[in-house]
Amino acid sequence: MVTITLRCQLELPGVVSLKEKRRVLKSLVARLKNNFNISVAEVGDNDVLRRATLGAAVVANSSSYADQVIAKVINKIEAEADLVVTDYKTESY
Repeated sequence: MVTITLRCQLELPGVVSLKEKRRVLKSLVARLKNNFNISVAEVGDNDVLRRATLGAAVVANSSSYADQVIAKVINKIEAEADLVVTDYKTESY
């Protein structure tokens, strides 16, 4: 069994309120969960207006499959129009 975690730091340049930030992130988290069957949550910068940190985890039987899923998740996040990925880090267990 392989577990890969992702910590992704985001900038939300168009956000003007925390309420709008929550709406954008809630939508993104729901789409990632539905599309990839992974665990995702906002794990940092909760009260910072134009920054967010998302955490995600994939558990799989094969490390190559888990790597593919994480790569697709990163690509999906980077394709979002409302945000910019400033940094991300993955770890395998």
